[in-house]
Amino acid sequence: MGTIRPKNRKFVYRTTVSWTEEKKGFLCSSGKPTIEVATSPEFKGHEGLWTSEELFVASVNICIKTTFLHYAQRNNFEFLSYESVAEGVLESAEGVLMFSEITVKPRIVVAENSHIEKAQELIVLSEKNCLISNSVKSEIMVVPEIKVKKDETE
Repeated sequence: MGTIRPKNRKFVYRTTVSWTEEKKGFLCSSGKPTIEVATSPEFKGHEGLWTSEELFVASVNICIKTTFLHYAQRNNFEFLSYESVAEGVLESAEGVLMFSEITVKPRIVVAENSHIEKAQELIVLSEKNCLISNSVKSEIMVVPEIKVKKDETE
């Protein structure tokens, strides 16, 4: 079994966020449905729209699932269902607001008792090799471009 090993590959993922009004906007990526996003209600934002905090927690949750699916397929491991709930705790730590923890609770249903141990083994591998959770302390670079709108009559 083993870990997912990079093969000197590099992938680039691009998203676009545009402001619409108040604390709302759209999240876009080529070839995918646009998602309306907003600031969290806890930060004087809007109810009923996806927030960066939810998408961050969802990214970890999705990655654990897709990594589990990778290992299940690689090991010809059959299961009946997979569903997980993830919860992130956002709090002040080290003088800044940050996610202090994210808990992912997968519920995996298997056909036989003899499959439980293998499911546990694969979910442990998934946690260890989830590229999103392994990237949480990634370097973030913000490179702004700020322009002044020119008068159209000039």
